[in-house]
Amino acid sequence: MDYKVIINMPISNHEVPDLRELVGWGRRDRDYPTLFDRCNFWAGVRDETNNILIAFGYVCGMGLEHGYLEDVMVHPAYQKQGIGVALVGELLQEAQRFGLGIVTVTYEAHHANFYERSGFVPGTGGVWQSD
Repeated sequence: MDYKVIINMPISNHEVPDLRELVGWGRRDRDYPTLFDRCNFWAGVRDETNNILIAFGYVCGMGLEHGYLEDVMVHPAYQKQGIGVALVGELLQEAQRFGLGIVTVTYEAHHANFYERSGFVPGTGGVWQSD
């Protein structure tokens, strides 16, 4: 089946938390719809047959040269089909259209191959997280 990545597709407030839960992340229900108002742009993929959101990610930043790729996720039943790479590719193309020259992402080591296939060059850095 062929799935289409849509930039700024209409997404109901519960859909991303539902998808977050399916991939094993916290729902963060309070983040939606605020995230849609504050991020630069997002992308989603929907299985039109079942009318469910199967992939999501977004880019945030101040709208200057640098953006941050966040919350890339694919429904477990749809993983390993190239949907995630297509999603990230479309987000990076939109970043270029948006005028971003740099997009960074943080990820766990076991996701390194995915992000390298998606065009990212590994680097060093750090992450601070509050308690």
